[in-house]
Amino acid sequence: MAGPLAAQEFFTLKGHGGPIMDIAVAPNGQIATASFDNSVGLWDGERPRWFEGHRAAVTALSYDAAPALLSGGDDFRVLMWHPGNDGPVEVTKHLGKVSAIAVSPDGRLVASAGWDGFVNVSGMPQSDTPQDDAQPTVLKGHRSNVTAVAYGPENALYSASSDGTLRIWEGTAPVLRSRTLVKHGFGINRMIVTADWIAYGAVDGGTRIVDAKTGDQIADFTLDRRPILSMAFHAPSRQLAVGDGQGYIMVIDTDTLKISRDFRATRQGPIWALAFSPDGENIHAGGIEDTVYSWPVDTMDEHGPMQGTTRSFLEKPESLPNGERQFKRKCSICHTLTAGSARKAGPSLHQVFGRKAGTVPDYTYSDTLNGSDIVWSAETINALFDIGPDHYIPGTKMPMQRIVKPSDRDDLIDFLRSATAQEEN
Repeated sequence: MAGPLAAQEFFTLKGHGGPIMDIAVAPNGQIATASFDNSVGLWDGERPRWFEGHRAAVTALSYDAAPALLSGGDDFRVLMWHPGNDGPVEVTKHLGKVSAIAVSPDGRLVASAGWDGFVNVSGMPQSDTPQDDAQPTVLKGHRSNVTAVAYGPENALYSASSDGTLRIWEGTAPVLRSRTLVKHGFGINRMIVTADWIAYGAVDGGTRIVDAKTGDQIADFTLDRRPILSMAFHAPSRQLAVGDGQGYIMVIDTDTLKISRDFRATRQGPIWALAFSPDGENIHAGGIEDTVYSWPVDTMDEHGPMQGTTRSFLEKPESLPNGERQFKRKCSICHTLTAGSARKAGPSLHQVFGRKAGTVPDYTYSDTLNGSDIVWSAETINALFDIGPDHYIPGTKMPMQRIVKPSDRDDLIDFLRSATAQEEN
């Protein structure tokens, strides 16, 4: 594992090929980042060490078992990375995307939240041996995606869901039953649990602190911004940070129950990832950019918001021809137009017409596309976006999306034909 980065000053970490989905910080200050580019980055200054094991976007990290790092992704898996191992150990596998990971206070259990509607509770793997065939305890009760999971004192387990509920799981494994603490009414995205209170953030912008035992409201910090997408808590300084879809980071003093900072962290786009440095002096954040930004909390405004370049796909629609606009919206996060895949979540589209699917040499494909008979042409690209990648290529890593209007698909194909053409000698 690499060494920690210094805090108490403004800095950036650049190297990922896509948006930053989560950030975890070890007790020694080591920063780990999860990205839409399918990778985990471990940072020592400006030189990351790349952990490549997920086969889709990495969306969740936990350093609760440091020096081991846990990661979860859109490939439905939770992996453990340990300095004593040559590669990752699979902890558990969901039937849907993994959205959050937590480790029990005694270090024996790993809880993970999935879009399959379940919480998986698994034994912590040994650092030097693969996980055995023991099946996880699967907790069923939520009626939609489980979006957050956290342990409280005495191994008490909490979960939150898109069904708008926040639950506590009681009993002794493998028999655990849930009791609803909060019925918010809109989906709950994020949650922080302490011995005394629970903070949660929801789709409608609801940001509340409730009693950890009864669910009774203690404070409401809801502003006219939505949705809430990220949260972080620094226990020694009692600072709670909240990130939203409009690019703001709000910092709350949980002793006084007052907002101490409200900072515009991006010019456009969301804040998907937040983490404090171990001393609480810095807040690390990530979103639609491919770069992590770290601001000293006390002087945030002196450094201004993110200034990266990957937000170009958010340009005003009227400023672009329709084909390029479709590419920016549907393709640019995952694909380059030039030779080389550049750490993106998908392969380069350079010279894509006439190319057999699954053959770009610098990209690792899903098993579905390895050996595929598809050859990319106007007809196959049209079909891909007409019915959606998940139907056209079942099992693909491509996100589920469609371009409904035939004229939009035609314009995209014309743009790709021009932008990815083979260069003349």
